[in-house]
Amino acid sequence: MKTNILIGIFIVLIIISGAIGYIVGQQTGAPVQQYTPPEKIKAAWIYVGPIGDAGWTFMHDIGRKYVETVFDEWLDTTYVESVTPDKIVSTVDDLVSKGYNVIFTTSFDFMDATIEAAKKYPNVMFFHCSGYRRAPNVGTYFADLYEVYYLNGLMAGALTQTGQIGYVAAYLIPEVVRHINAFAIGAKEVGDSLGKNVTVHVIEIGSWYDPTKARQAASTLKTRYNVDVLAFTEDSSAVIEYGEENAVHVFSHYGPMARYGPTYTVSGQIVRWEVIYADILVKIKAGVLTPYNLNKVDYWYLLSSGAVDLGGDIGDDGRPVLINPRYEPILKGITVTDKLTGERVSVYDLVMRRYWQMRGAFAVIPFQFSNETHKYENLLTITMNWGGKIGSKPYPIASEYDPFTGPLTGYCLTDNPLSTWCIGKAPGDTVSIPAGLRLGHDDLWNMDFFMSWVVKQG
Repeated sequence: MKTNILIGIFIVLIIISGAIGYIVGQQTGAPVQQYTPPEKIKAAWIYVGPIGDAGWTFMHDIGRKYVETVFDEWLDTTYVESVTPDKIVSTVDDLVSKGYNVIFTTSFDFMDATIEAAKKYPNVMFFHCSGYRRAPNVGTYFADLYEVYYLNGLMAGALTQTGQIGYVAAYLIPEVVRHINAFAIGAKEVGDSLGKNVTVHVIEIGSWYDPTKARQAASTLKTRYNVDVLAFTEDSSAVIEYGEENAVHVFSHYGPMARYGPTYTVSGQIVRWEVIYADILVKIKAGVLTPYNLNKVDYWYLLSSGAVDLGGDIGDDGRPVLINPRYEPILKGITVTDKLTGERVSVYDLVMRRYWQMRGAFAVIPFQFSNETHKYENLLTITMNWGGKIGSKPYPIASEYDPFTGPLTGYCLTDNPLSTWCIGKAPGDTVSIPAGLRLGHDDLWNMDFFMSWVVKQG
């Protein structure tokens, strides 16, 4: 009897997964083709840096280890580290020859080569991190940190004594520009409340992983521009170590780097790629995602999804340490005005308030799965009639707060602009975002302007 029941359940699951696969195929515009999920999924990760970089690649590999452990009955994994874009196709050739049927390429620079490799192997599923080119067997994914950088900025604005804050940037691509701006918005918000004239100084080092250049940039920011707070987007722990050695408040990037600077690391951002990797692999195993329907799969996961979090360390319980305990009494002792409510609150309480205003937007998560539904992510609320004695009530969807809400002023950065705010303008031309306007997905994804109080140096 039990065997018959199990067989019946298995048949029902196959029918359901087939139906879901059909629906996803219809939504993505892909031709509906029969697909049977492999009994054993063999997934490979191709990394741009070493797994010991403490940042980007380290955290991707944490995600790989997570899914390998949880799904050990049906998932095998491997990785190839420190791969250059010109080696992507040959690396894929080798992985496919060994039976790998799901491949994650984890750098923006890998985008074009991923598309090229996918054409060679139409029955292999590819997922490219941070890109925008897709195909029937190529989906895209990203976990973005701009909300967390904003929270870091709130603390930076409270801690700076000089009003001069430094930022070490790998490259000034839209992702990094977005992070710098969000950090600067938070720093100015608290700085204005405290009567500080905040300036964020940026040095671009031209590498994702170059500890020597990162350290040199941090030193230049401190000695030449008098910064007393540092943040960064590059993948080494060099800036953390510099801050620890020179008594500069510092925010870690991407991973739990506080162990490299336990005294002066205030907080940071922690990415949790495993949230996305688990979702992708479960949907492959269930037959929802196939090599024929990925062309509109575009994960854009924010704080509400759990794919990113506030913090610079991992506690003994495995959870992120949101703020270094050494800094909690300092931040609790600094009082500012919440610009939304007019209340006087501590900076610590303001950070926690904004954290939950952004993290609590659970209803928006389904829209962050597909490029066709990103347009709904700015829906603040809809009105629903619950009927009965409840009647019509607002239904919150988007986050209660977003740092990229006008009024904001800035200036264009590039001769080849992508954003609607800079098309037709020259570098240095003014960007003016009206009061109350919240930037949408495309505005954020193509960001090519700095806030007016951000200055590129060098």
